[in-house]
Amino acid sequence: MLRPRTDESSAGTDAGATDPVGRWLRGHARIVDAVVVTAVFGYNLLVIGPFPPPEGRPDFFALLAVSLLLCAPYPFRRRYPFTAFGLMLGAACAQIPVAAGSVNGILAADVMLVFAVHHIATRFRWTVGVPAAALVAVWLCLAAVPMLRAGYMSLDTVVLLVMVIVWAWTWGTLVRVRRAHVAGLRERALHLERERDTQATIAAARERARIAREIHDVVAHSLGVMVVVADGASRTVHTAPERAREAMVRVRDTGRTAMTETRRMLDVLRDDEPGEPELAPQPGIARLEHLVEDARAAGLPVTLSVEGEPVAPAPGPDLAVYRVVQEALSNVRRHAGPSLTRAEVALAYRGHEIEVRVTDDGRGSAGAGPAGGGHGLVGMRERIAACGGTLHTGGRPGGGFEVLAVVPTGGGR
Repeated sequence: MLRPRTDESSAGTDAGATDPVGRWLRGHARIVDAVVVTAVFGYNLLVIGPFPPPEGRPDFFALLAVSLLLCAPYPFRRRYPFTAFGLMLGAACAQIPVAAGSVNGILAADVMLVFAVHHIATRFRWTVGVPAAALVAVWLCLAAVPMLRAGYMSLDTVVLLVMVIVWAWTWGTLVRVRRAHVAGLRERALHLERERDTQATIAAARERARIAREIHDVVAHSLGVMVVVADGASRTVHTAPERAREAMVRVRDTGRTAMTETRRMLDVLRDDEPGEPELAPQPGIARLEHLVEDARAAGLPVTLSVEGEPVAPAPGPDLAVYRVVQEALSNVRRHAGPSLTRAEVALAYRGHEIEVRVTDDGRGSAGAGPAGGGHGLVGMRERIAACGGTLHTGGRPGGGFEVLAVVPTGGGR
């Protein structure tokens, strides 16, 4: 079932948005309708004869009623398009027997049928618009027959009037197609805008997750080292003050490094200073030795071994390897337990891949992963996957825990 719109506000969807005349006409549609109806009816009244009519014009009031029925429904065409069109066409059909054989077989008010055809074509598909135009064309031919016989009209005029009806339908159809096209473009633009907003939200969520992983890795490792070293310093402050002083210097340096890395990571969130340089370069494989030394100074029995010819990886894999080792050592310190006697970081360059393995012989709960926010082993896996690598974590047959990561040096999948 066709459900016409109750207004023509959609007319504003086409190019008239920048046309002041078009905007005014659409904003004062009732006034425009009243002007059109008054002008057509007034001109038609002049055509059918003077008022009051002279004697011998019994058809005057009938033609006046027909003219009124042709004009009056026009302002209601927006809300009741089919009813208005039916009343206007019915009035035109009643005009045929009333004015048969006279010069008033076709009135000036009949132009309202042309307006009605145009309106139908602007709002409905051709399956509705074509029959409406055809009905008006058939009526025109029937009304023209008596006038042709009486010599009041030529065949060329009839053809011209039929072409006017076709033109009205064509114009209305073009308007409807253009409105639909503009509405489609607007809907597509809205869809693209929503999609862009969605992508921005996803990107922001990914960035927050990345920053959370970075902060987790930095803070968890650095605070762990600081707590262990500070605890040892507190025990030796009286018996070995020099060692305690060195330990506190290491705590200070570790804290400064952690603060610098944290500030560098949070700096990406500061939109008001886009040109500010980073406070420190991204950590990478070159700093693994320093990382292992910090862990060893904190009391972790860990060694570092390197195999193969070193190559310079892309920034992504470089940072990922460092963070995996950092998180793995933090997990060893937290979960390996008192039975831990040895931990090892083994770095191997194998062509276009880098393999890093972190193992320990502790029998604690290392396999449970880190407690807290859940950014430990999950964060490792996401980092390695983002670089196109693989990660394996799990217990060792002889006891202990193993973290094995393999990443391509170029960071591609």
